[in-house]
Amino acid sequence: MHRPTLADVALEAGVSRALVSIVMRDVPGASDETRARVKAIAERLGYVPDQRARQLRQSSSRLLGVTFDLHQPFHGDLVEHLYTAAAEHGYDVAISAVAPSRDEPEALRALQRERCEAVVLLGSALDDAALSAGARAMPLLVVARRSGLDAVPSVRSDDRAGVGLAVDHLVSLGHRAIVHVDGGTAPGADDRRAGFRAAVERHGLGEARIVPGGSTETAGADAAEALLREGLPTAIVAFNDHGASGVLDVLVRGRHDVPGEVSVVGYDDSRLAVARQTQLTTVSQSAGDLARAAVDGVLALLDGRRPDDVVLTPELVVRQTTGPT
Repeated sequence: MHRPTLADVALEAGVSRALVSIVMRDVPGASDETRARVKAIAERLGYVPDQRARQLRQSSSRLLGVTFDLHQPFHGDLVEHLYTAAAEHGYDVAISAVAPSRDEPEALRALQRERCEAVVLLGSALDDAALSAGARAMPLLVVARRSGLDAVPSVRSDDRAGVGLAVDHLVSLGHRAIVHVDGGTAPGADDRRAGFRAAVERHGLGEARIVPGGSTETAGADAAEALLREGLPTAIVAFNDHGASGVLDVLVRGRHDVPGEVSVVGYDDSRLAVARQTQLTTVSQSAGDLARAAVDGVLALLDGRRPDDVVLTPELVVRQTTGPT
């Protein structure tokens, strides 16, 4: 027969596994009402704490897990800063990559096997059901997207405001024919599309022109090829630096002057933004600030607290790919 677990009690009570653990260990962090309700549910389910497992858990791994997209340069920047932020608190980081041959659930399961105390999910594509299931097994926090779940806090930048900064900059340079190469179904793409539409309306530029894109260099290149066929605008705001790099490659190969003929803005301020001979104007999410907030958040979860969602203010970084029309 199935022996009731801490996760079973958490599911029945509609609270996090960490909160049930607080109640069972009789440590601060839960209200009297919550303690009484959780203990009553545990008794009804027949839950008995596993003392041997508790002793094993007391030997803390001091290890935080991180899942990241192998093909996203900005995720690599975030991982680098997460190592530093975790070390400041005496923790190390275990990373698990998401790739075409290895999906996100498998990346998460690998970190669970490594006895990570909590996991930071970078740009997670998991739906609510998968996030809820993961949070019942261990504390989770998502970065660079909204969560929408009480059990899973989030740390992100204000993507709507960030794209608005890009449009404001281009309008100040005299551009009115501005196109957004969007991120498709990538995390954050909806907010960036909404931010672009709002900025276009705010400046009275007519109907917002958005072309399908994605989060990869190939997606950006494909969008740029489509724009060449349809007629180039004077400025392009890409979903991220990776997509902007694809846009620039197509424009340069086609002998279009950047920024003399077309200005291009990326998003993230990843290492790609300064890797080219012509350095990219972009919107910075501040990888260091995101990483520090993420580590603070997961440590709060481990302490039995539910941290507030964090929304950071992005900044425009003007370099060489934007100029007056």
